[in-house]
Amino acid sequence: MEAIFRIVFAAFLSFFLGLDRERRGKPAGLRTMLLVGTGAALFTVVSIYGFPGSDPSRVASNIVTGVGFLGAGTILRVKEKERILGLTTAATIWYVAAVGTLVGVGMYAEAVVATILGWLILESKQWGLPF
Repeated sequence: MEAIFRIVFAAFLSFFLGLDRERRGKPAGLRTMLLVGTGAALFTVVSIYGFPGSDPSRVASNIVTGVGFLGAGTILRVKEKERILGLTTAATIWYVAAVGTLVGVGMYAEAVVATILGWLILESKQWGLPF
């Protein structure tokens, strides 16, 4: 039951971070964030419960790498306007994977704090803050 709770809780927290991307109409929106956060938790849970005695940090390091490639696919360089688009979405994908990994290893309080902090960062532009 603990493993199932971790997976569901990761989806719950990922939902809140995905809401911002969905509301802003970004290509990587709510469903993407739910899948990334839940997927990170799934891989982490599998490494802990599926392979007892193994090193879960190996899976975590591969999550970071794999999700980095996924996020890179959301970044576009618009040459005409000298702008880069999708960087915040890519960072959010990476961040959601970290939250999912936190939940996967049972660090619930840290995952909740990270989710709140991430949400505040994503919403800060709306409040006119400089970051």
